Amino acid sequence: MKNILLTGGCGFIGSHTCLLLLEKGYRVTILDSLINSNSDVIQRIKLLIKKNNSSLCENLIVKFGDLKDRKFLEDLFYESNSFDGVIHFAGLKAVGESVKAPIKYWENNVYGTINLLSVMDQFQCETIIFSSSATIYGKSFSKINEKSLIAPINPYGSTKFAIENLLKDIFNNPLKNWRVINLRYFNPIGAHESGLLGESPKGKPNNIFPLILKVAAKELKNLMIYGKDWETRDGTGVRDYIHVMDVAEAHIKSLEFLFIKEKNFLNLNIGTGLGTTVLELINIFEKVNNIKVPYLFTDRREGDTAITIADNSLLKSLLNWEPKRTIEKMCKDGWNWKINQNVEN
Repeated sequence: MKNILLTGGCGFIGSHTCLLLLEKGYRVTILDSLINSNSDVIQRIKLLIKKNNSSLCENLIVKFGDLKDRKFLEDLFYESNSFDGVIHFAGLKAVGESVKAPIKYWENNVYGTINLLSVMDQFQCETIIFSSSATIYGKSFSKINEKSLIAPINPYGSTKFAIENLLKDIFNNPLKNWRVINLRYFNPIGAHESGLLGESPKGKPNNIFPLILKVAAKELKNLMIYGKDWETRDGTGVRDYIHVMDVAEAHIKSLEFLFIKEKNFLNLNIGTGLGTTVLELINIFEKVNNIKVPYLFTDRREGDTAITIADNSLLKSLLNWEPKRTIEKMCKDGWNWKINQNVEN
């Protein structure tokens, strides 16, 4: 049984990936600081696992701590007899906040990762999937592939690219056999179809989909759309939205790919290859769920771009992976998650 460490495993993508790993028979240790996530996700994961095979819950271990605490990391690796691989989700991820607090982002994202990689090296754990981002790319009006211009325009993107560069340097060490995949996410949204697992950030969300959910649930009066004069078909930003379960499945495929390789380094885009404007997303959400999402326009947000769409052909060809779920499914599952949250509360 492979033993996998998930940093940031209580977060949005981490929790969904954890569920799939457990269902696949992996032993999983979640490490989370709970800076931007909630511990109740653990019970939700266990509840879903118990529906199929309650014994698999024994394969889940949870540790709360910070990547900046090296002693904590060393103890974790020692207690677990090291790990077969790491999926590194942990990190701050709000573009707007990163512009206002760049030091905070570099300290948490880069310094925390340096600690993690150093301890991995110490314990001869040389397999990692890194949760990167499409924000590392420069401005583009066509689909972005892995060889497109790297030119992050905000500190969040800069920290992600810095970590990718660090991983490349580590991989290039001829004395080591590191296996690395950087997964560059575009815009994961939606939720598990059960409605028991979804995105639940602390405080006011920074990403559009949790904000749409809050407005639809009347927790916020209006959705603020940043800019209506972008060079797009309706003036609002175009993004490549992808279902979180498709993203989670890509992590499983990536992990399985690395385990059969001696030494490897890959950058892979995770997206659908389809672009949707903010207004189109709102309209689809309203239609699918038969609910209104009032919105207002405001000024463009610093650090944003007009169009971001993935060329996902490399991931599809190498890993035999396809995004299966439509944007309508994303909107339906996301709203189902929100409704269930409100019922529980």
